Amino acid sequence: MTTTPSRPIRIGVQLQPQHADYAAIRRAVAEAEDLGADIVFNWDHFFPLYGEPDGKHYECWTMLGAWAEQTSRVEIGALVTCNSYRNPELVADMARTVDHISDGRLILGIGSGWFQRDYDEYGYEFGTAGGRLNQLRDDLPRVEDRWAKLNPAPTRKIPVLVGGGGEKKTLRLVARHADIWHSFSDLETFRHKQEVLAGHCADLGRDPAEIERSVGAPDGDPADVGPALVEAGATLFTVGVDGDRDYDLTQLRSWLRWRDSL
Repeated sequence: MTTTPSRPIRIGVQLQPQHADYAAIRRAVAEAEDLGADIVFNWDHFFPLYGEPDGKHYECWTMLGAWAEQTSRVEIGALVTCNSYRNPELVADMARTVDHISDGRLILGIGSGWFQRDYDEYGYEFGTAGGRLNQLRDDLPRVEDRWAKLNPAPTRKIPVLVGGGGEKKTLRLVARHADIWHSFSDLETFRHKQEVLAGHCADLGRDPAEIERSVGAPDGDPADVGPALVEAGATLFTVGVDGDRDYDLTQLRSWLRWRDSL
């Protein structure tokens, strides 16, 4: 590696809650923690995103409550919660509750939402991408305000992860609210978005180094593909695993070996 990372390298895994029985998810959570993963994520949808569209699928936040009891070390969270599906005060209370169940290991990952089938079948207004981002802009302060009012309070400042890369709205929300930014982009786009984010941080008077940079772990040997992303600023790498592979954690093991070799 040619660059010293700005903070410790962390490895996460997203156990996509589709195309599997819950027993397989439970086993994968335990295995990921035993292997040494730093974070275990799920996602917040109501139907599979790929594969059989009406395949098996499970709800996000009830699962996080179960993970909070099942695990003892890893951080847990959604990559990401859809802001449209729940009142922001309720999201704050749910997050605070899972924070306590887990003894302070919850990350609140959140985004504006995009999967129209979820909206249509569960009766939410889909609207426009801009409208959903405006709603997220308005709701994040409400989440933070509710945390300040809850009794008992959260065990810690719950880290907020904002996912997305929209340059005018999303990255400004990252600059204002996020402890972690998750980018869904390739290396060159990630570098460009970093510059945009730095501009928003300057406008708001925030040090961009306060925000951890998160990316999906790309395919390939981590020793080959990881260093360039670290050089660009990424320090959290998350491996996505689908249930139709029975949660094969081979790739996670490779990324953990790379992390431990640094």
